[in-house]
Amino acid sequence: MGSLDRSLIAGLPVFGGIAPTDLDRIIGQARSLRIAKDQPVFEQEKQADSFFLLLDGHVRVVKSTPDGHEVTVRYISPGELMGIAHALGLTTYPATAIAAVDCIVLGWPSRLWPTFAADFPSFGSNAYKAVGSRLQDAHSRVIEMSTEQVEQRVARGLLKLVKQSGKKTDEGILIDFPISRQDIAEMTGTTLHTVSRLLSAWENQGLVKSGRQKVMVVEPHRLLVIAEGRDEKA
Repeated sequence: MGSLDRSLIAGLPVFGGIAPTDLDRIIGQARSLRIAKDQPVFEQEKQADSFFLLLDGHVRVVKSTPDGHEVTVRYISPGELMGIAHALGLTTYPATAIAAVDCIVLGWPSRLWPTFAADFPSFGSNAYKAVGSRLQDAHSRVIEMSTEQVEQRVARGLLKLVKQSGKKTDEGILIDFPISRQDIAEMTGTTLHTVSRLLSAWENQGLVKSGRQKVMVVEPHRLLVIAEGRDEKA
């Protein structure tokens, strides 16, 4: 395989502020991987021997519970790091990452993490900011599940996915990767029945369109009203 070019990572937030020669050094130690849809990039509790950057596609992060259930906790978009267990002081992956579509990722040996963090301060700073953002998002989800009505949580969850990967079409904003109603239920702490009921009601009101592993938001502003718990007539 030919050498990888620094243009693959130049301009990405996590590599912001790094000199071109240093980018060459970083990319020179990476390997490029193609991950087919529904295949794992890494698996929960396995040894965290690599960390990754998603170049193309979308990845679903799934957490297995002690009773054997799998819960979708978040989605990874292009340009994001994943599998950064060592940044959390862990030696095994805390969750499983599964390709939601065919993906291209870059991988580095985990032994390089402390070297990159020390030699490229902006990389370490940017990476830990990303970790902090994810922890804050997890904290916010706990609060939402404790304080918000289920309609708010589902509406907010859809809007987050639209912000993360929305693709504008003539009909609305499409969440640009396959996502099932079960995935939405897991992300928002509710049941498949409840999500199906809400999406059907919102379709009748013209807020969304949905199908098998497909959701399109037609009226994001009206969905925001629901997410914020405001009276739409106010």
